[in-house]
Amino acid sequence: MSLTRAIPDETTLLNFRHLLEANDLAPRILQVVNADLCRKGLMLKRGTMVDATIIAAPSSTKNADNARDPEMHQTKKGNQWFFGMKAHIGADVDSGLVHTVTTTAANVADVTQTEALLHGKEKVVHADAGYTGADKRVARKRIQWRIAAKRGKIKAMNDGPLKTAIQELETLKARVRARVEHPFRVIKRQFGFVKVRFKGLAKNTAQVITLFALSNLWMARKQRWR
Repeated sequence: MSLTRAIPDETTLLNFRHLLEANDLAPRILQVVNADLCRKGLMLKRGTMVDATIIAAPSSTKNADNARDPEMHQTKKGNQWFFGMKAHIGADVDSGLVHTVTTTAANVADVTQTEALLHGKEKVVHADAGYTGADKRVARKRIQWRIAAKRGKIKAMNDGPLKTAIQELETLKARVRARVEHPFRVIKRQFGFVKVRFKGLAKNTAQVITLFALSNLWMARKQRWR
């Protein structure tokens, strides 16, 4: 590869993207990147953090079909409505690097993807309150589940030593879990992926997986490789 040669034209890039999609190569790209990161000692796979982010899709019906993308859906987060898809990730708890990616429409509950986001060797799983009950959805046993308690439940407790201790525990859990947000920040801020660029989940899934593979390289770029 040369930095002095001309950048490939749009048609070449389009054909390359179609080649990746047709042969389902995006997961393979992530796999190869992660295998190298594991060899370098940057992904230890002792624990997994799971989380999801919403990627917006055009909600306008001013298009050839006069309709919104049928594979995207609407969901409410807080007091705001979003239309689009979700990118779900399983990330290494030690490094924050992404090892598994799935996608769904935005209205699919995060907890439904839990088992698909585990690589099978982790001993502990960290997740926010949206994954309450995840342990009952995963067939594999002997996993320590560190899932955030729902704020309303803690708020309803009587003030006292027990409530204080639980609040401190939740703070510690949140500090560990915060690392899972880093890959989302990279693809949205560094790579500018804040809205889907294609129609349908398949094409967007290929791009999302590729972006998380690149985010791993971005996040590992300053680490000392063993």
